[in-house]
Amino acid sequence: MARPEPVIEMLTFGIHSKWDAEDKALPKIKTFTLDIPLELDIEFGFIVNIKRAKNQKVRYCIYHPDIPGKDGEPMAPFDGEEYVRSNDWDFYLGDTLWDPLDDKAGDWRMTLELNGNIIADKTFTVEHELPYEGAQFWQRRKPKLKRW
Repeated sequence: MARPEPVIEMLTFGIHSKWDAEDKALPKIKTFTLDIPLELDIEFGFIVNIKRAKNQKVRYCIYHPDIPGKDGEPMAPFDGEEYVRSNDWDFYLGDTLWDPLDDKAGDWRMTLELNGNIIADKTFTVEHELPYEGAQFWQRRKPKLKRW
């Protein structure tokens, strides 16, 4: 009997809350965007929902923009494999910016493969400045109370 075709849906992409690898909960989306400000410890990436692919292997890869390693050579892409744990599975692929920030600007490409086919592919542009003046105005923020 033929195996049913997997169903893939990208749920979120952009800036997320801090992710704890030990916690089962995935990070929450803060802003849907491909333009990431160059800020220390900012978390960005995407969440994909995979259905009907239990026990199949996914391969993830994060291509960094020529960030030098300890030896001065550009770091190799960060990649690995994970097994789909259920027939309705959410997977987070993301990264964060660390010190020194100067060499982190550029394009960060994140890909996810299932059975040798790319099922998710996003390129995030990490920039020293936001794409246009006033972009932060549109970010959701809690109103500040005035104290008299």
